[in-house]
Amino acid sequence: MDTTRALAQSLIEAVDDPVLVVDDGPRVSAFNAAAHKLWPSAAAGKPLTFIVRSPDVLDAVERVLGGERRIAGTWSERVPVERLFAFTVSPVASVDPAAPARAAIVFRDLTEARRLDMMRVDFIANASHELRTPLASVLGFIETLEGPAREDLAVRDRFLAIMKGQAQRMARLIEDLLSLSRVEMNEHRRPDSPVELSLIARQIVETLRPLAEERGVAVTCTVPDPDIVVAGARDELLRVAENLVENAIKYGQSGKRVDVTVDIDEADPAGPQARLSVRDYGPGIAAVHQPRLTERFYRVDSGDSRDKGGTGLGLALVKHIVNRHRGRLTIESRPGEGACFRVTLPLLPS
Repeated sequence: MDTTRALAQSLIEAVDDPVLVVDDGPRVSAFNAAAHKLWPSAAAGKPLTFIVRSPDVLDAVERVLGGERRIAGTWSERVPVERLFAFTVSPVASVDPAAPARAAIVFRDLTEARRLDMMRVDFIANASHELRTPLASVLGFIETLEGPAREDLAVRDRFLAIMKGQAQRMARLIEDLLSLSRVEMNEHRRPDSPVELSLIARQIVETLRPLAEERGVAVTCTVPDPDIVVAGARDELLRVAENLVENAIKYGQSGKRVDVTVDIDEADPAGPQARLSVRDYGPGIAAVHQPRLTERFYRVDSGDSRDKGGTGLGLALVKHIVNRHRGRLTIESRPGEGACFRVTLPLLPS
């Protein structure tokens, strides 16, 4: 019997996709490494309902254990991030007629393929919508320079400067769209490299200090010693800090001050969490706008955002990066009292 069990385990380990073998109950009797990676709580003898909560999967298992043949279906999961699986439930034959019925569930992750399809559709829709205005502007100036303003040097220089600004805006827009698409495609894959959050905050503050000085904004950076280490992707967390601090400098400029803080939130219900806070003292944000700030291309003041070089994608990118890191983004603001953006991230396990 031990030889048979070892052979069965070696067979399911040879499958790249997650596999769960269940018996009456239904309870888990075996699983492979891919399944344990997807569900770290999986254990032999554990009820299947403690691991998989999909009614479709559980119903298919019950039917197969009751004597039906192979059943296939799909299952979507929304927590902690949205994922899509195709699954098949098949009966497992036994040499012992008295042995309890068993079934094998094979899951195939369709999340990446679905995200890739959505990325193509979203990119085309967003690019065509947002690029239409600056492209029309550039074409209009080119036609004017080819015609009435051909010999007017002053008009030519002014139009060329405007065209350069519009081209730069289109380049930023395409770069942000590509970055957002890449993050969304990998959102279900949680990064686990050690990243020093305080070092990221200090680096971004120093990088953006010339912009702050140009706009007359004083930026302070308060970080602990020793550093706070989180599990993440360094380049993506740099992008989060850069977007939040740059926004605070640009849109909170009237407050003349931005505070960047890294600390540990000891009161978080999930246990101690790393926290990055960016606080400005500008005009603040009305409550009606706050729930929509992380939507693509949503702007509180469209004209002001475009004048300051915004693409309308910065906070959407922040939201998806934070989701990928299994963290939270919170916004606190009142008109006339500035705004505080806080990113909470899990600490790196010891």
